[in-house]
Amino acid sequence: MALDLSQIPVNATPFEQPLTHFARRLTDGQAKVVAIGSSTTAGEGGIAPYPQRLLADLRSKFPKAGIDVINRGVGGEEAPKELLRFKHDVFEQKPDLVIWQVGTNAVWQPADQNPPTFDETRRAISDGVDQLLVNGGIDVILMDLQYVPALLTSANVGKAIRMVETISDIAHKARINVFRRFELMRGWHEVAKISFDRMVDPGDDTRLHASDWTTDKMTWQLTDAIVAAVKKAQSS
Repeated sequence: MALDLSQIPVNATPFEQPLTHFARRLTDGQAKVVAIGSSTTAGEGGIAPYPQRLLADLRSKFPKAGIDVINRGVGGEEAPKELLRFKHDVFEQKPDLVIWQVGTNAVWQPADQNPPTFDETRRAISDGVDQLLVNGGIDVILMDLQYVPALLTSANVGKAIRMVETISDIAHKARINVFRRFELMRGWHEVAKISFDRMVDPGDDTRLHASDWTTDKMTWQLTDAIVAAVKKAQSS
């Protein structure tokens, strides 16, 4: 019998924190999400990016509210450059929820592309989270790295794991949520036995970017985590 890929037995780790501000704005009838990040957010290879899918998914889950999802992804960027865009691309949009996909390019980009150092990336993520929280009225989700062959080479895997742990530590200290994409995709591959050929964009020779299948399943997992965190906020 063929494997039913819609029923794979691996789910994202639930969010620890309620999405209080986003839940309140949904109750008011109008809520806005800003998604900032690199190619996963911007879109790559003609595959519809997750923010576009998230908009449709959230509207199906909260049909009584007007919901906007603004895509502020720029392919190839990392946290220090993204932080420079916060004023225009985040704060001026007046979001209720910010999803910041971060950390991949600092691990993957070769040295001749002058990627930010690990410490520069860590400081930028921490500073960005502080800015988002100080601004007030914004819930924050950090999205960590994808689990793909480009990040699992002998040269990159140690850095990737360290980055995932650093993002988790920053989020824990700030009491914000992490969408643990690395853990989720590792579960798909190691537990559900989904091949990288299924998980990675077949047109991407770098073996870095997610396939249409992965992007779709990941977005549904993200949606479900958001819904659960909204319910947690509404019940508290």
